[in-house]
Amino acid sequence: MILSNLNTERVMTLTDLESPARRSALLVGALVFLSVIYFYEGGGWNQNSRFDLVRAIVEQHTLRIDSYHENTQDKAHFQGHYYSDKAPGVAFLGVPVAFAVRAVQRAFRVDPYSPRGEYGLSYLVGAGTIALPVSLSAITLFFLGLRFGAGQSGAAFGALATSLGTPMWAYGGLFWGHALAGACLLFALAAALRLKHATSSLSVFCWAFAVGIAAGWATVTEYPAAPASAALAVLALSQSRRGRARWITVGGISIGATLCIAVLLGYLYAAFGSVRPSYSYYDPTSFSFMQQQGYMGLTYPHPDRLLKLLFGCSRGLFFLSPITLAACFGLVRLWRQRTYAAAALVAACITAYYFLFNASFYWWKAGLSFGPRYAGACIPPLCCGLPVLWRQAPPLGRRVLILLAGIGSCIALMAVSTTSQLSMQDSCPLIHSVLPDFWAGRLALNRDSMLTLAEAGSGGNYGAFNLGQLLGLHGLASLLPLFAAWTLASVLWMRIHRVRSV
Repeated sequence: MILSNLNTERVMTLTDLESPARRSALLVGALVFLSVIYFYEGGGWNQNSRFDLVRAIVEQHTLRIDSYHENTQDKAHFQGHYYSDKAPGVAFLGVPVAFAVRAVQRAFRVDPYSPRGEYGLSYLVGAGTIALPVSLSAITLFFLGLRFGAGQSGAAFGALATSLGTPMWAYGGLFWGHALAGACLLFALAAALRLKHATSSLSVFCWAFAVGIAAGWATVTEYPAAPASAALAVLALSQSRRGRARWITVGGISIGATLCIAVLLGYLYAAFGSVRPSYSYYDPTSFSFMQQQGYMGLTYPHPDRLLKLLFGCSRGLFFLSPITLAACFGLVRLWRQRTYAAAALVAACITAYYFLFNASFYWWKAGLSFGPRYAGACIPPLCCGLPVLWRQAPPLGRRVLILLAGIGSCIALMAVSTTSQLSMQDSCPLIHSVLPDFWAGRLALNRDSMLTLAEAGSGGNYGAFNLGQLLGLHGLASLLPLFAAWTLASVLWMRIHRVRSV
């Protein structure tokens, strides 16, 4: 009887410890997901190119975007046909979401082929393909924070600051590849760290396979992710035990990565008859710098560009998101914990690689963009140290961290509310356009559509919106439902932790 009571008490204690953490993680993930899908950013060359491929596969069962290509200049031209110039990872994930959405549309008697149906499809495919992985990456970062010993408050701070206090908020609401690639890199990093604690051959294989799939899909999503994916594979090998477990790890990573490589190369061969990157098939009159400057626009890191990507008013990450500067110190703190030194080092190397890559590109401002878009995928790994920084900071230091995250969140909120596709020619679009437009209540400014030109027409009726506007609210008042959701989430958080303390 005594043993029975002790066992029961032990189970209850474990449940009490674990259940609030799970509820807190889900609350954080739900809050991030709602915050991202609250804003629909409208069309543009980048997202249209990917969505055109989704439609071509779903509607015409082809990789050619001939029927849709006029809405974008981001396209490859090969043997008289047009293709998306992007890596196919985003589009391929969007295809099953599109099939599911079309089934729901038919159930509600909405014509999937009407402009209204395609408009709704573009929003929901983005939510399922980009916003959902971003919210899952927030949950992943929350549990990484717990693993690093930061507690639930530190874990929540790291997850929310990364997702809503950096350009990740904007990238998560656009049908681009940077947010998905960044989420995949974070998934791979988390899976690699689990290998050290895997106790059976099956669990070792599963976590190694997860590393291979996640890191591999980052490259299927964005070609530049390949070096970062390789670094995460090395991290996974360093975390596995020697002997048989090491070989199982190699096998799991290899199988996962090989599947991703097969998908990418199979797509390139099916579309172009070779395995050359799709960017090499531009029409000679489009993006001529890709042929004239180095290798597809890449030369060498330019120090002036690097400084502007970090501190500049136009695209500087530290300027637009000061919490990312603190994240650098967080990685140093994480590195000082011997257990996670390798993870911190790999995260730092991934960050350095992405910024050096971006500074090497001729088109380094990345067109219409909020922040350093080409380096955007490094943001989740960079911010892995934030929970540790929170845990070790004194009360005044935590207030400073909250202030830095709050500044980044306000800037990101203003960008996604107005438009996060900021002019490349403007020396400081935050000051010159975002701030004035936001405080004047001029929201959802992008009237470009992800539909074809014929479907969209000239009225601008299929551009950006936020969910408050769909409820009939105008100007800044359209953000009130989002603020109400944040307030509710705060109440739920306090309730979860009040129950735990009781």
